[in-house]
This record gives sequence, C-alpha cells and structure tokens, in this order.
Amino acid sequence: MAEALLSVGLDVGTTSTQMIVSRLTVTNNASAFTVPELEISNREILYRSAVHFTPLLEGNLVDGDKIRQLVEEEYQNAGISRDEVDTGAVIITGETSRRENAKAVLSALSEYAGEFVVATAGPALESILAARGAGAVAESRATGQRVFHMDIGGGTSNMALIENGEILCTDCLNVGGRLIKLDGEGRIHYISPVLTGLCKLSPGDRATEEDLASVAALLVQALEMAAGLREPTPLLQQLRSAELGDFRGCTVENAVISFSGGVADCIEKEHAPFAFGDMGPILGREIRKSRLCQGRYRIGQETIRATVIGAGCHSAQLSGSTVFCQNVSLPLKNRPAVVLEKEAQALSAPELGERIRQKLAQQDTLPVLALPGWKAENYGCLRKWAEVLARALPSPVLIAAETDMAKALGQAIALHRRGDGILCIDRVKLAQGDYLDVGNPVGPAFPVVIKTLILER
Repeated sequence: MAEALLSVGLDVGTTSTQMIVSRLTVTNNASAFTVPELEISNREILYRSAVHFTPLLEGNLVDGDKIRQLVEEEYQNAGISRDEVDTGAVIITGETSRRENAKAVLSALSEYAGEFVVATAGPALESILAARGAGAVAESRATGQRVFHMDIGGGTSNMALIENGEILCTDCLNVGGRLIKLDGEGRIHYISPVLTGLCKLSPGDRATEEDLASVAALLVQALEMAAGLREPTPLLQQLRSAELGDFRGCTVENAVISFSGGVADCIEKEHAPFAFGDMGPILGREIRKSRLCQGRYRIGQETIRATVIGAGCHSAQLSGSTVFCQNVSLPLKNRPAVVLEKEAQALSAPELGERIRQKLAQQDTLPVLALPGWKAENYGCLRKWAEVLARALPSPVLIAAETDMAKALGQAIALHRRGDGILCIDRVKLAQGDYLDVGNPVGPAFPVVIKTLILER
C-alpha cells in the first residue's frame, strides 16, 4: 500500500537559508509477516524557495525571528499551510549549528513542523548529507570509483571519502567563503576567529584581491592536506573542526575529487572578486589553481543546495516482542541511527570494538546502534558481541536489531553493565541517516517511528 506525504525541508546554514516542498510516495515492499521495508517510490518537488542569506544579529548571532518570518513567507509563496504538512526536516548546518542561539532558531521554526526531524547537523552528518545531495555517493556506487567529496560552504568544508557507494569516513575543516566578509569596495566588516594568526587583516581595513588571495591560498593548502595531496603541517590541525574517526585521506591516483557548496560555483565560473560580499570567488579561484584540480575532479550535481534536506518521511510500527528494557526513560525522540554492517559480525572482538568506536566518533548526539541482518549462530557468538557492545557503547545502551535476538542480546549485555540503561529492540530495520523514536511499551512490544532524511537522489 502506498501513502502520499507532503513534506518540507528547511536548511539554515552559515551563509544561506532555503526550503523545499515535496510530495513523497511511501511504499511498503515487505509482506505482512516480515520487517517493514519502506521505500520512497516517488518524490516530486513542488516548490523550491529562493536561496536567502541567513539573517544575523549583532555579534554574528542568528536572528531566529527573521528566519521564522522568512519561512512564513515561503510557505505563502508555496501555497501551503502548516496543517497540510505531514513531515519534514529542519537542519541547522555549518557554523550556524554552533551559534549560541541555535536552539532558539529550532524553537522558532518548530511550529512549522508536523512530525519533523529537528537536528543540528554536526560535521559528520553534514558531510554525509552533502556527499549524498551532490550525487557523489550515487556516482561512486554506479561507477565503482573512489570519490573524495568536498562541500565548501560559508564557514566550513565538509569532506567524505566514498568507495563503492559507501562513506568510509568524514572530515571537516573551518574553511569557507564567508570567513571574511566585506563590502563592494573591499572594506572588511567581519573576520572569523578561526583565522586568528593566519590573517593580518582587521575589521575596517580595505582589502585588496592580493590580500584575500594570500589568505585563501593558506586555506586551500589545508584542503590539499586533508585530501592527502600535501604533507600535513600544524595548519591542518588548527583548521580542523573535529576529529571524526580514523580519517587518513586519499590520493589523486585512487580518487575522483568532487566539489559542492557555494564556493564550488566559483571554481569554474568567473565572478567579480567581491561579488558576494565575501572571499568566496577568490577562494574558488585558488582551488582551481591548486593540486585539488590537477587530476580528475567534478562539480557536484547540486552545489549551493547540496545539503538541503528534501524531506523526512516517517512510519509508525511496533517492534518485535522479544525485547529488553532496563532503566531507560521513555519516550525517546530523534535518536540518529549508526549502522553496523552485517559483514562486521565476522570481525574479531578487538576489530569489532574499534569499528564501533569509529562509528560513534562520527556522532554528535547519543545514537541507536542498528544491526541490520545480524544473526547469532550460537549463544557463544551472542556473548562475544554482548561483551564488545557493553565496552564500546555509551549509556544508555540503545540497540535496534532486525532479527529476533534483542532480548537475549540485552540480557547478555546487562551481565556487563549492571544497573545501566539498556534498550534492545528487534524487528526494526534502520539505515544510515534514519532517526528513531521509541514510545512507551504496548504489551510486550514498543511503538517506534522511523524517520528518514531524504534527498532528491
């Protein structure tokens, strides 16, 4: 049976705020006796907003009231009311997610949401969304190529290394086009604190193209280091916003470099140096001259819209009845899924523990660990997994299995984590990018809502 949903995606970024309205057709491809397999069988974009500059207050704080007004106007332009919207996503990205009033922005927009996923996208999530939205993941899957994707926005550059359609690792540098803001005559009115020690300019100075090019050249060197095209120096660590797993970069011989983000528009297109009131055009020009563009490279299918969320679909269902719950406060809302692939069950205990730690390092909030396709051949195997999971997972332990093993797995984990919060549910199928809600128990099962971040591709 298919269900049509009207969905809205909002992206509030360092530089721009934008909105997409779409109609989704959700189809359950599973039989009545198996775990639901929901698929977006059709997505139709009904409305694309203009790309607005994110409104800021004094002190470079996001103006939540202005964003609320902007969204209200775009709802009117789209010809929809709040009551018509079934689902969607509000994502706060880039430097904006670290602003003091990011929570106030989410609060200001919350009344426009039905069953929305509301999240501040940390570096890992934003890197994943950008790589998917720009078509880099799809290209890698279709061609079998290794792709190193760089989404270069206003305040950050989010990177992902992709092989055979799978994102291996992510990274994020404080490199972007709006780290310096200036007027049409080159008069500077903002310099990001991340440039401390790297830039001799000050607010009020009149910058030349050469001044900005020297700063941009340093930023590009850091990007080359992250891509494995230049020996790393302390500059890389100074500009890295977070340590995200075991990131080792890649080489141009093994990867196609892919670009998205507002600065990507300036790599191949010529713009006046101060056309956008920032250093974006000059940064794009320096990238074009750099090692990043000496080998195989491509501009993403989406550039400035790459991290926009097309929609968040949701489905209500019951978990399996073989569950385990100990000292966990319910309900749980918007827990991001971390997927541990089926192949990982064959790893040794040390290897499995390290794989889990790498996965968790890419999360900014407490996740639920998803085990799609995992099936214990015997109790000894289950005990090994339980010991590793008990050591690697934070409290409370949240696990969603696809097969009927949650109760036994939860009991085995509890032997190592006495008194800790543990929730193991099964008959739930999660994918990377999903969010999970878990309600209070209904008989032996738990009502769950799966929300999926949807992009155009």
